[in-house]
Amino acid sequence: MLQVLVKESLKIPENVSLTLENSKIKVKGPKGEVEKDISHMRGIEVRLENGELIVEATFANKRTKSLVYTLLRHVQNMITGVTKGYRYYLKIIFTHFPMSVKVVGNEVQITNLIGEKNIRRAKILPGVKVTVKGEDIIVEGIDLEKVAQTAANIERASKISGFDRRVFGDGIYIYKKEVIE
Repeated sequence: MLQVLVKESLKIPENVSLTLENSKIKVKGPKGEVEKDISHMRGIEVRLENGELIVEATFANKRTKSLVYTLLRHVQNMITGVTKGYRYYLKIIFTHFPMSVKVVGNEVQITNLIGEKNIRRAKILPGVKVTVKGEDIIVEGIDLEKVAQTAANIERASKISGFDRRVFGDGIYIYKKEVIE
């Protein structure tokens, strides 16, 4: 009988604390705390030993192996988030009608996109800060998934249909992603 064992470890930095409880991983660092639910990841075992996160799977097939490396990458992103943070840049592009973008509460409001009278709205997820500076929108936070989803919400809210995209390039587009140093 062939037993396939996948065992990977991740060293946890000294200024970061990681806890495992009830199939949730909590990472706490100088910038804040990020939590991830891993109850849907079946077939892998996660534990803490000597300041390292150990993820292993026995009788691993292709799917289970991919879960091991996906979980490790998620935890690495969480550690980077609580120590440094993430920032996405979006550009406001318009040709004929001056589009205005403003942050109101937990949403971004886009008005006058291609002369539309209605207000388009994009949800800002909790823990994410959005600022509008001229033709740039800056989305910042410590949780990569929430920062990326908020930027995607803004980009998607400004998507136009029924026009030739080669001529009407109006919209809001992500042009840069970075880790805050």
